[in-house]
Amino acid sequence: MIALQITSMKNFMNHLLVADTFDPFLLEEATVSTALTVTIDGHINKDFYPAEERSADCIPWELQSWSKIKGLCFDLIKGKHTPLYFKFVLHMQPDKAATMLTKAQVDPDVIRALVLNIRYDGEKTVLTTGCAYQVFTMDKSADTAWDKALKKYLDLKGISYEEL
Repeated sequence: MIALQITSMKNFMNHLLVADTFDPFLLEEATVSTALTVTIDGHINKDFYPAEERSADCIPWELQSWSKIKGLCFDLIKGKHTPLYFKFVLHMQPDKAATMLTKAQVDPDVIRALVLNIRYDGEKTVLTTGCAYQVFTMDKSADTAWDKALKKYLDLKGISYEEL
């Protein structure tokens, strides 16, 4: 697990809410506090859809893709006042996580999710990584691989940060 403080907020917010930078992620939870506090549960309510639209082909994950929900989050944040607080809990899409872990020679079956927490406290934005494991293990190679992959990805996308 690592914590990275974003050093260019405007650039980062563009990547988060406008560009496709975080589209390979799914939303577990979002909380945005402005004049009101809005919390979004990213778990998909499959019962909302007709039976023929509930298959894995139509709804491949348990969580909503970030690309489908980021516009709503953008609408909650935009305005002339800076938000008081926001938090997004994102998971890398399982197929992309499995590919990344396999390349790092880590068994993807032991990992339930590669998690990215994004938290703004009114002054700074901090990204924190985490791995949700399927089983207990002392091996932290998945954490190390995820930390390295995220830093490499941020560097590739031109998102500046300082490691805390």
